[in-house]
Amino acid sequence: MDFVKFALQRLLRMVLCLVAVSVLTFTLLQLAPGNFADINSATSGSTGMDTGSTEQIGQQFNSRYGEDVPVVQQYLIFMKGAVTWDMGPSYKYPNRTVEDMIAQGFPVSATLAVLAVILALALSIPIGVIAALRHRKLADTGTMFVITLGHALPSYLSAVFLIIVFAGWLQVLPAGGWEGPQNMILPVLAMGLGPLAVLSRYVRSAMLDTLSEEYVTAAYAKGGKPSTVVIGHVLRNSLIPLITVSGPMLAGLMTGTLFIETMFRIPGLGLMFTQAAASRDMPLLMGSTLFFAIILMVTNLLVDLVYGLIDPRIRAESGRRLRVSKDSRGPSEKAQDSVTVASNLG
Repeated sequence: MDFVKFALQRLLRMVLCLVAVSVLTFTLLQLAPGNFADINSATSGSTGMDTGSTEQIGQQFNSRYGEDVPVVQQYLIFMKGAVTWDMGPSYKYPNRTVEDMIAQGFPVSATLAVLAVILALALSIPIGVIAALRHRKLADTGTMFVITLGHALPSYLSAVFLIIVFAGWLQVLPAGGWEGPQNMILPVLAMGLGPLAVLSRYVRSAMLDTLSEEYVTAAYAKGGKPSTVVIGHVLRNSLIPLITVSGPMLAGLMTGTLFIETMFRIPGLGLMFTQAAASRDMPLLMGSTLFFAIILMVTNLLVDLVYGLIDPRIRAESGRRLRVSKDSRGPSEKAQDSVTVASNLG
């Protein structure tokens, strides 16, 4: 019952946050100068829409989000479509609906983010373990220097460097596209360097904390092999914080692929979002923003639940808080409980 109550509270909080995000996004779009029809006319159709479709799209724009339609009604029209997963056609691509574009672009962005996190996890664990076991030695200071440097570089600068080296000088990898595995290497590396630096530092810090625990000293005192103690005790407990970090990091990468997808010409949701922002494609902007917000919130909820299931200390701490709350009741409340129990036994 407590778990159900907790889940319902989190779901209610999630709904309120989504409403706040939708209101804020819609308000900012209303305050932004110009609209899709005006930008398309001013740029002579360079936004990507056929010239013959300008009048048709302008009529659709006016019927949904024109000046004659009240602002509150415009918001309700879109939110009704978002709830029913029927957000209408995109202004830039009038033959495609917003939900179809999200369904097509999100798997590409998700694949890019998942591959980047897998790469970061696969490399950060051995790097963090080696740095912790060689604490304050050359292996530790050297790796942490490189990791800190990688963390300081934004992903788009890493992408530029990788393109120049591997696509320009060496010419061994393509500089863009998403047709095959060879096209995925550079964008995954560019996306994964930042998470690799963060996760390596988390593993190192958790390993150092765990190595100082008493049970680790006792395991060594009982004659345990270093490899057995490190892998079976230290590393196992040190990986628990990665669960909390990896989930929101994955969601953040899924919603933060805009620069990488634009630079590598990857047909993901981030590229669509960038093009929609440039052309004031309001339905696609609103739909993708809400979709990104849902990903972040759902991922955070799942991580909290999984973290509580994996780490027994979280459940034990909850049980202790529950017992303390019961023991802190007054004498009259305890006496009332005793009377109730006695009456039930009678």
